[in-house]
Formats: sequence, structure tokens, C-alpha cells
Amino acid sequence: MNSKLLGRTGSRSPSSAKVVSSSKVATKAVKSDKTTSRSASAKVAAKVGAKVGAKVAAKVGAKVAAKVAAKVAAKATAKTPSILTQTPTTRPAKIDINGYQAALKWLAERPDIERMRVVKYDDGTFRLDRMRALLAAMGNPHEQIQAVHVAGTVGKGSTCAMIAHMLEECDYTVGVYTSPHFVDVRERISINNRLITKPSMVEMAKKVQTAAAKAKVEPTFFEAMTAMAFKHFADEAVDIAVIEVGLGGRLDSTNVLTPLVTVVTTIDFDHMRILGDTLPKIAREKAGIFKRGVPAIVFDAQPEVNRVFVEVAEKVGAELKIVNKDIEFSSRFCTSPELGPHTRVCYYTKQSRIEHLPVPLPGEHQAINCGLALAAVECVRAAGFDCPENLLTGGLAKTKVLGRMELISDRPRILVDGAHNPSSLNALMRCVGAHVPYDSMVCVFGCCQDKDVGEMLDRLNLGADKVIFTRASSNPRAADPHELQKLFQERSGKMSQVGRTVGEAIQLALRATSQDDLVCVTGSFYVVGDAMKYVSEQSQFQSRRPQSA
Repeated sequence: MNSKLLGRTGSRSPSSAKVVSSSKVATKAVKSDKTTSRSASAKVAAKVGAKVGAKVAAKVGAKVAAKVAAKVAAKATAKTPSILTQTPTTRPAKIDINGYQAALKWLAERPDIERMRVVKYDDGTFRLDRMRALLAAMGNPHEQIQAVHVAGTVGKGSTCAMIAHMLEECDYTVGVYTSPHFVDVRERISINNRLITKPSMVEMAKKVQTAAAKAKVEPTFFEAMTAMAFKHFADEAVDIAVIEVGLGGRLDSTNVLTPLVTVVTTIDFDHMRILGDTLPKIAREKAGIFKRGVPAIVFDAQPEVNRVFVEVAEKVGAELKIVNKDIEFSSRFCTSPELGPHTRVCYYTKQSRIEHLPVPLPGEHQAINCGLALAAVECVRAAGFDCPENLLTGGLAKTKVLGRMELISDRPRILVDGAHNPSSLNALMRCVGAHVPYDSMVCVFGCCQDKDVGEMLDRLNLGADKVIFTRASSNPRAADPHELQKLFQERSGKMSQVGRTVGEAIQLALRATSQDDLVCVTGSFYVVGDAMKYVSEQSQFQSRRPQSA
């Protein structure tokens, strides 16, 4: 079994064992014969393989083995400079940001943690003092905006979208900052559902570049984008901003805010090598956005997760409200001639009485996100915002989320969803089965190698009749599609193929489908982004997606 794809925290993969054995064998080769070449030692290392590596690891202990592996890996990657070798202190040559392409180039040269295979999660890599210094040099724009701050494992994007649409319907100017993007980096920064313009992107990039030089810091890609969003929202004088956490919460670049309310969506297993290998550990990192005197909204979860939320809230002095516990809440799945299959929720507090409200997004899991959004907006109302209930429900009904259960082509039918962990993939399979009629479904799938791949493939197997494995063109973290196929064959008897690119995979999927079948592209935001680009560029598809301005 290809256990290197399973990637659970605390276990060593065969690949790391090979690195250890390579180091030991190479050292012995040099001692015994100084004329032995590096290529010869590499052949010896490959021959000895994982078996010797495992013995070495057992003999010297996991700590020493890990240090040796890290040193060897660092030397290997140093030979071919890439974003994986960059650190937040790397200082590339200054780029004259004189236009949109120059701004994109400057951003592309930032160390991009989203695309790194290995990330050290500590105050060195994720430094809030660096972010604060950068923002201080820009006049602290984050202190000039009122905000809703949203963290969580799954459902962040949907919850942000529902909150934003409700507030926008109440005639407020609402900024939204989310990540990652699918096709256009400007998707991350929007006001009232309109992307930041290219001239504004250039202006914001210039301001961040100037501030970074003034503060003598070198921001990461995400830090630069976050600073650009804060500055743009401040300059445009938005009434409120909905800010999505990038990774974790406690050390995330967005966690310099003091918002009106914090929200933590469903906690599940993801980024376990970084955030922790248990739900309580992950929950503690997410709850790191709780602030003194700021209401904190969560949904009733496992007892051990709830305990973490209560503990952190009490420690920092946040008022914790648990939906479905402190706030009365219920949901049910139903069907109507007007809406078809959908979920309805009931939400009761001293201030609100909402009954049988349709959830605007498909999937029973969206009821939880809807409950969190309603609770968050109620806190915003308590802060002085005028939000009549009829306008809130009207705005909620208009909610749409890019890249989630989105049909990007009618003929042939191609649906995309950015499900990128076992929980979201399980929700997708259930959602498609409940909301989309089809005879058979062919899935185009690619994911990152640091995910719980085995569990993701098991969830994929629940709904897919056939799978085409592929990888995104610009993701260094992408799992090898041939390895994915091999692992899938060990766990399922269903048919599968490999496409070298997402476009090729889509064509393979279409050859295996008829008019009443469905092609579903999923597994990562990067794969979905490639699919969106491919479909928009091909004349054979009746694309539903507008071209970017």
C-alpha cells in the first residue's frame, strides 16, 4: 500500500525512510572509498531501500532520523531553487510595480505557504509581529474597519458568503476577503460581490511594497494579500468586512483584527501535520481568533471540541455562544415544487424568531453554516447595524459561492466543487446524490499529497462510478495521479484512468459519459481552478462562467 500518500501525523512514510537510508549509506561510502561518486552512493541508497531506513530509524530513534532526513532533504532542494526553498526572510530583487502584470510578478515572488510541501508551524514562519509591522507602516488599516472574522476546517467560504449577502441586502457596503482563489487572484478581495479592479490591485501592491521596505520586513504572499485587502477596504470605507482565516487561526495573518464577532465553523481533520492530529488540538488553533470582549460563535460539536472552545473563551474573556445549545436551532431536509430538494432551518433567540427558512446552498451540511451566519449577523445587529429580518432573509436567498457545487457547463454537464478533505468530499458525494439527477458520475480527481488521501479516496468511492486521476498544473503539493490510481485500485474495484493534465482528464471523462451522465471535478481548489480555465477556453462547452474582466 502506498502509505506515503496517507500522511497521518506521527507516522513516517517510506519516502522519509529512504532519505534516512540514503544519508547513512552515502556517509559509509565516503568513509570507505573517498573516490566513490555521488551517483554511486545514490545507487547504493536506492538498492538498500526502505528496509534499511526503517532499521536505522529504529536504532537511532525518531528524533535523530528526522534531523538527518531534514538535513538531506534541505541539501537536495537547495540544488534547484524554488518557492519551496524560500523563507519569509528571503529578499528578492525589487520589482518596479508599474502595471498589473508587474504586480502579479511581485506577488508571485513572495514565499507562498499555500504551495509549500513542508511548512514549519511556529512563530518564525507565521509571525504576527511581521504582519503588525507591515500594517503599522501602512497606517494600521485593519483598525479602520469593522469586521466579522471566520475560522474553521470546513464551511468557512459558505458561511462568509451568507453573512456578506445578508449584510449587503441591508444596504451596507461589505468587503470580503477569502482564500484561496480558483482562476483570478482578485477573487480573494471583493466589495459587494465585485472583484477588486486591476488598477486597485496595482495601487495596493505598491503600497504594501513601500510599507514592507519602510518596516524592513519581507511579507509572504498571504501576508501581502491580507495587507492589500485591509488597505483596500479602509480606503473604500466599507461599512463592514467579512474576513476568512487562511490557515488555523492563532498564528494566521488575519488574526491582528479586533472584530465585532468571531466565528468558528465545523472542526474536522485537515492540515494535521501543522495544526495537530486530534480534533481538540485543531480546535484550539482555530479558537485562537477569540478576543476579549468579542462574541464568539461556534456550532455544537463533539464534547471534547466544545470543552476546548469553552476553555479558550473563558481564558481570553470572550462571550461564547454555541448554536444548537445556547441558541435554539433545528434543520430538516425537504422538497418543494419551487425549490426542489433543499434544507430549511429554524432559529430562535430573544431577538429573533426565524422559522422554516430555506438554506440557499445545496447540501444538508449547509444548515450548520446557515445557523452560524444567522448568529454572526445577530451579533452585528447588536453592535448597532440596522438589519431588518425581512432583508436578511432576502439577502440570504441570493447567496452563491464560487466553486462549490457549481455547474460550469450545461452541455456536456460538468460540475466543480473545491472539496479538499474527507469531510467536505463526503458532503459533496451526498449533496450530488440528493440534488443532481444523473445516470452515472465520472469524477476527475486530484488532491494534495499532504491530505488524508486514503480517507478521501474512500469518500470518492461512495459516489463515483469511474474516476480519472490528474494533478493541477501549478501545485507543487499535488499527489502523483498514478500513485492515487494505484491506491484507489487497492481500495475499490471501480474503473479508473490517469490524465496528465486536468484538461486531458476532462476529455477522458467525457468519452466515458453520455448525455444523462455527470462529470464532477473535485479534490482541490487547484484542480477546480484548472478545470474552470479549461472549460472557459474550449468552444465545445456551453460555459456558464463569465470571462474575467
